[in-house]
Amino acid sequence: MLEPISVSLETLNLSTLAPMLVAIVGGLGILVVDLIKKDLDKTLYVMLSILVLFVDLGAVIGQQVGDRGFFDVMLIDGLAVIGQVVILVASMLFIPLALTSKRFHEFSYPEFFALFLFMVAGFQFMVASDNLILIFVGLETASLALYTLIALHNRDKAFEAAIKYFVMGALAAGFYVMGSMIFYAVSGSVELYKIAEVLKADDYANLPVLLIGVAFMIAALGFKLSMVPFHTWTPDVYEGASASLAGYMSVVPKIAGFVVAMRIFGFLIQADVVWLRDVLYAAVVITMTLANIMALVQHDVKRMLAFSSISHAGFVMAAIMIGTTQANSALFLYWILFLFTNLGAFAMLWVSRHKASIWHERYDHPYEKFSGMISIMPVGAVIMALFMLSLAGVPPFSLFWGKLYVMSAAVNADYIGLAIIMAINSAISAYYYLKLIVYMFLRAPEQNDGTVYVQNASKPLQTIIGFSAFLTVFAVFAVEPMLQIITAYVQASGF
Repeated sequence: MLEPISVSLETLNLSTLAPMLVAIVGGLGILVVDLIKKDLDKTLYVMLSILVLFVDLGAVIGQQVGDRGFFDVMLIDGLAVIGQVVILVASMLFIPLALTSKRFHEFSYPEFFALFLFMVAGFQFMVASDNLILIFVGLETASLALYTLIALHNRDKAFEAAIKYFVMGALAAGFYVMGSMIFYAVSGSVELYKIAEVLKADDYANLPVLLIGVAFMIAALGFKLSMVPFHTWTPDVYEGASASLAGYMSVVPKIAGFVVAMRIFGFLIQADVVWLRDVLYAAVVITMTLANIMALVQHDVKRMLAFSSISHAGFVMAAIMIGTTQANSALFLYWILFLFTNLGAFAMLWVSRHKASIWHERYDHPYEKFSGMISIMPVGAVIMALFMLSLAGVPPFSLFWGKLYVMSAAVNADYIGLAIIMAINSAISAYYYLKLIVYMFLRAPEQNDGTVYVQNASKPLQTIIGFSAFLTVFAVFAVEPMLQIITAYVQASGF
């Protein structure tokens, strides 16, 4: 007769689950409040969500790096802490935008905030585990909530975007499951550190079979990270989602995907598996270059920013492919700087949002819409130009330092050609960013009286945009200390 297995709370180490439980309980609490009292002002739900995110952030910062918990499926290492901090900070910047306008009715639903917190918990599970099953649970929890958030925008394009994202997400989930199954078949484990140990002990005898699983994983994560050729859903989904949610989607799901990619590919890259490096090298170069070329020919600013975010994702994937501590540290620095700049740029699109497409039948944000913005909304034009210059990597603005550190990591790892390709792509991207600046500063205003630009610029929106612009300018003074903190966490994770 088998003896029962005793499990103590100490061995479970439930503190590793605390941040995710905070978000989940917060989401359930919002639903309960709505059940008890209907039609409460949305301001209450915004404040509750921000409070939950603050408590969540405190729980993350208070965790002990190096801990494992909940049957060893939770892993609190440096990557988990940095990844969760980025996710929560971006979420705290996004949620106050719900106070900006009554016309965006999805923010009047308590379900919106509950789903948002469930999505945050899903992304946290993704970055705080090296168990393939728990990563998948987090991925699907976050994705299903995100599909619904997009559809809640309640426009024809939003429904189309949600369906496209759902179909592509389901395909990516299938690839992920197939890859995980092959990983398990060759190692007998779904824990990435055990898979690495088994392969090393066998002297990588099963490497050819494992590489088939890696191919599935590249496809699965390629969908989530918008890597070419798995990027086709991105511009349509961003166009259909509200501007602020599109900005959020360009940052948070991808940082979760980057952390997962570092965990899955990291031990193979460190083992110097040439095939994987070559495939990732090709994917990085094609993603950066093709996305930039596609951005050049866009007539809509929102779609241009969508292709631009694909190119930035290619830039960051280069750091994963390089695989050194310097490169992995540069990845997080790049994405933290990108967070404020890109979220601010998409929020500026919200300032210029109009219910009717009075500029173009097909697009909501054509370049012509921003013509002469300097004479209609001078401060807005200057701030938007600031975001464009930063995204282009013009010194001394924030993203210049992110690009500089990634390229220096490439040079130090003897990827001179890759660094040159990065520099060329940065030069190409400057064209379409500067194109918008030309429209704003050097063109005459077109068929509007100026009111369209200011009707959404409420105090919360002005505050978020102003905060993002401030950080974009003054990040130069924080780059060095930020990089030191990030490097310490990355080294503590063994990357």
